[in-house]
Amino acid sequence: MKTVKIIGVPEHFNLPWHLAIEEGTFEQRGIDLQWTDIPEGTGKMCQLLADGETDLAIILTEGIVKSITEGNPSKIIQEYIATPLLWGIHVGAQSAYRTIADLENTKAAISRYGSGSHLMAYVHAQNNQWDLDTLQFEIINNLNGAVQGLTDGKADYFMWEHFTTKPLVDDGTFRRLGDCPTPWPCFMIVGTDKFLNGNPRLINHVLEVINTYTRDFKNIPSIDRTLANRYKQKLEDIKSWMALTQWSQEQLSPETLAKVQDTLMHLSLIKDKKASENFLL
Repeated sequence: MKTVKIIGVPEHFNLPWHLAIEEGTFEQRGIDLQWTDIPEGTGKMCQLLADGETDLAIILTEGIVKSITEGNPSKIIQEYIATPLLWGIHVGAQSAYRTIADLENTKAAISRYGSGSHLMAYVHAQNNQWDLDTLQFEIINNLNGAVQGLTDGKADYFMWEHFTTKPLVDDGTFRRLGDCPTPWPCFMIVGTDKFLNGNPRLINHVLEVINTYTRDFKNIPSIDRTLANRYKQKLEDIKSWMALTQWSQEQLSPETLAKVQDTLMHLSLIKDKKASENFLL
């Protein structure tokens, strides 16, 4: 049995992995796939990949592209989610801010620098033609930290996946002022160079298993109810999310990778573009 460490956010996107683990499908291939939830998100996962503390990660596209340009010895193995991520833009329930325009020159809560919440704050600011040099940030580590930060007034707004934060909007903890979708496929399957170079056949087995699950995922009987119960979501919200979400079994295209790099360059978040072979397995 070969042990493989994998990390990802504790969100509904990753249920196919958990089903495959729980049903013993990886074990049937001689793989002990050990999953660890990382509630801090992409910035933390980039660090764990760079430090060699995990073999694989399910991670946001813009975060891993930025991290690889900065020397993270990892590669994108393939896309995981082919559709954009819908980032909700949230303020505290008692906040005086009522519109997106009100948030100009205010402070964004982010899980950490290099995270999706950090990078998408720039994309959102650019969309609204704000001065990027005036962006301010407060590190809050995770969703619980964001609740505390917005409630205490340490930060003014927080961007996080729309449906993950929906229960906090429903219970009156947050108010959502709008949404900002990523301009590219949102989640990638990523591995460290060391692991990928040493285990090419093993990677193929992992992909064969997860791609079988994601290809058929929406056809699993009552999967919407399973998701709603497991992730404490309303059934109507899960149905809306599933209608927006498409899993992928293909590699990220060089053209889309170039778009991500061009955007990060334009936002001054990376210093230069690199050839696709630096990123893609």
